[in-house]
Amino acid sequence: MLTVTSVNVNGLRAAAKKGFVEWLAQTDADVICLQEVRAEPEQLPEGVREPEGWHTVHAPAAAKGRAGVSLYSRRAPERVQIGFGAFGGEGGGSAEEFDASGRYVEIDLPGVTVASLYLPSGEVGTEKQDEKERFMAAFLPYLTGLKVRAAAEGREVVVCGDWNIAHQEADLKNWKGNKKNSGFLPEERQWLTRVFGEAAYVDVVRALHPDVEGPYSWWSYRGRAFDNDTGWRIDYQVATPGLAARAVKAWVERAATHGERWSDHAPVTVVYEQ
Repeated sequence: MLTVTSVNVNGLRAAAKKGFVEWLAQTDADVICLQEVRAEPEQLPEGVREPEGWHTVHAPAAAKGRAGVSLYSRRAPERVQIGFGAFGGEGGGSAEEFDASGRYVEIDLPGVTVASLYLPSGEVGTEKQDEKERFMAAFLPYLTGLKVRAAAEGREVVVCGDWNIAHQEADLKNWKGNKKNSGFLPEERQWLTRVFGEAAYVDVVRALHPDVEGPYSWWSYRGRAFDNDTGWRIDYQVATPGLAARAVKAWVERAATHGERWSDHAPVTVVYEQ
């Protein structure tokens, strides 16, 4: 079995003080993908930066205190890649903008490439939304090429992370009130449809849970969103069909109570047969 967990930690130094360290000590995951780390490696406690029994890759953002992705694996990676500028971009080259943005890192393990992705969150009418759109335009052709390259090597792929888009109405509680908001815009949802159609990747959690609302992975800290389960499903494991077909179990590790949360996101875990 290969167990992969993905979670946006909403600041790894803060999460480490609120329960991440204890969670890490008890997880059965073989690979952990982290997003929104928001720290340079040297700013992290040693037990978080390089915990015993794990091989870690940290890709901080050039903009201090922003973004940042990491990968923890129990096996040493065969290859590490930060960013996707050498391969991404419609019309050539635009992906280099994001190489130092702390938004993408991938590793090769035996038979599988695992990536941690933090797609920009966006905000309608602002530069943040423009950045998100540029990222999506650069990243889709990269995903297509990654799948082709991996297949040529007999490898599968899983891209885990905070994609910051709810694909369908079942993926957020208040979909009617968010149709004009970033994260549920028609053009964003259509882009994800292209990921699952044109690029032929699979939304693994949805494939295993086709007829349910959620399971949500993010809840605002405002109000009683968590207690009322007024959430969004924006954290995905997106896999090539061969790997997705081997997924046997998927769940969101939702905290028992609001007070036990160490992030506004919850870990999304999938078990794959190897």
